[in-house]
Amino acid sequence: MSHIMPESDYPDVRSLHLFSEMEDLNFSALMRGSYVQNFPPQIDLIIEGDPSDFLHVILSGSVELSSGWNGRETVMATVRPVSTFILAATIKDAPYLMSAKTLEKSRIALIPSQHVRDIFATDHDFARAIVTELAQCYRSVIKSQKDLKLRTSLERLANYLLRQHKGLDGTGEFELTLEKRKLASSLGMTPENLSRAFKGLLPYGVEVDGNRIRITDKDDLTKFAKPSPLIDDYSI
Repeated sequence: MSHIMPESDYPDVRSLHLFSEMEDLNFSALMRGSYVQNFPPQIDLIIEGDPSDFLHVILSGSVELSSGWNGRETVMATVRPVSTFILAATIKDAPYLMSAKTLEKSRIALIPSQHVRDIFATDHDFARAIVTELAQCYRSVIKSQKDLKLRTSLERLANYLLRQHKGLDGTGEFELTLEKRKLASSLGMTPENLSRAFKGLLPYGVEVDGNRIRITDKDDLTKFAKPSPLIDDYSI
């Protein structure tokens, strides 16, 4: 059951760059017309090709974005709090290009797309934030395409592991946040190719125990992977 968004959820939404600079009256109007709902795991939120009736904001939980064609399906991204999806379809008033489903119990805010477009047309700070967000999304897509087209499967996996390893406390161990089947899909690989790629990285200091990854020689792995900020740094 959907409920009008309670004011207690406003700060989480307001904290997003997309909404942080817009006029108070416009933000309040947008929130008053919005809904929030708790969803159990494995619930379809969006079906690829449907009209973009709502801009979704994930407040808790996680959501998987995927796409399919001719009997095949691929994972596009995993969305975690607090963030929006899928903004471009909302602004363009176009069909969703991806499907979305919850991976776990999730709390989702639904903002009517028409309200977003109405305020986009009048609130300059909101419009500027939307353009910035869409530009960042575009650059992320370009980086993903470069990763897929310029690197071998072994190089893609190596750079993915280095991105996951970044910021750790020096232990060199971490858990994969995706199950291996979905990780393979997101890296443009089959599960069998992913298994072979993990074995191929053994000489570069990558040890695998289920979903537990241990990098014993980061320097050697880095020399092999040759990470580039123009592909791997999603903050720029």
